[in-house]
Amino acid sequence: MPLTEIGPAERLLEELRGWVETETPSTDAAAVNRLLDRAEAGLGAVGARLERTPGRDGYGDTLIARTPGEGAPLVIAGHVDTVWDHGTLAGPMPFRIDGPRAHGPGIYDMKAGSFLAFHAVREILRQGTPTRRPITLLLTPDEEVGSPTSRTAIEREARGARAVLIPEPAGGTQGACVTGRKGTGGFTLRIAGRSAHAGGNWSEGRSAVVALAECIQRIHALTDLARGVTTNVAPVWGGTRPNVIPPEAGCRIDFRAPSLAEAERVVAAIRALAGERDGIRIEVTGGLNRPPLEESPAGLALYEQAREIAARQGYRLPKHHRGGGSDGNFTAAMGIPTLDGLGCTGAGAHAPEEHIRWADLAPRGAVLCELLETIE
Repeated sequence: MPLTEIGPAERLLEELRGWVETETPSTDAAAVNRLLDRAEAGLGAVGARLERTPGRDGYGDTLIARTPGEGAPLVIAGHVDTVWDHGTLAGPMPFRIDGPRAHGPGIYDMKAGSFLAFHAVREILRQGTPTRRPITLLLTPDEEVGSPTSRTAIEREARGARAVLIPEPAGGTQGACVTGRKGTGGFTLRIAGRSAHAGGNWSEGRSAVVALAECIQRIHALTDLARGVTTNVAPVWGGTRPNVIPPEAGCRIDFRAPSLAEAERVVAAIRALAGERDGIRIEVTGGLNRPPLEESPAGLALYEQAREIAARQGYRLPKHHRGGGSDGNFTAAMGIPTLDGLGCTGAGAHAPEEHIRWADLAPRGAVLCELLETIE
């Protein structure tokens, strides 16, 4: 079977630069759609069958590209939105090459990986490379805010798929792919108390801030590093003036858990904070957003195939588990074999030092291509 030529890293980097220099904050649908327009044109030019679902709720569109073939498809899914606001390129984070590193907003998380997925599918079609299964590529607009509009499309396309590949950034100094991820969730906690003069009528008040402090301690106590469970409370708010007993307070809560059982335990404990007592009313909204991507035999079989391909490309591909979530959490929870972290090496996701090791674009892209061509 002929294998797709992925192209030299310099050429890949030059095209990726155009993706990075198209700023795509999650909350700007028009900006996200400009990059999807570019991807759609490139895929359409080589004969991909295209679908584009209009965005909603202020988010951009979802682009789906399909290749010909019979049987259960391979799905590869990447997001094009980033956490960076407009003006980041012109200010603190211009695109730049510094020796082995290429810097820019969103280049590591995850424009490099989504670009490689786009490029792999485009080159498979352009070069007429046969694949053992049809391929479905999704480029989505809102992963960085929890995939509120694209989750339905991701799960729909994954249903009945042979496997799902996620080109999120490779992790750590060794560029590991991901065979397990923690589940992620969040809550908003709002407390209503009763205001009163802090001096003359203290006993008539019910401090929402004090109640919030008690809740925060209970939430913090749910963290259990040995079990892989973490909670974090931020931001917090409450009160108006030092001489007024605060009638309202609240906070946001993030939690991570390595298994569905642990996630359900945390969810139940946080929801149990809700209720009314002694003039204080506590309201809790939210829950589990992304279920855990738990390591499975089918996922490990995909990893072994990727590891063998990487060895032929001249590099070692370790695996690891990661605390952050991705769209692979959704597909793995459906029972679909899922391999994550297949993007480019680098570091600094969501941070000013964000970068990729640009020479790895070619060998990492070659592994993606060969997986798409050879998974049976």
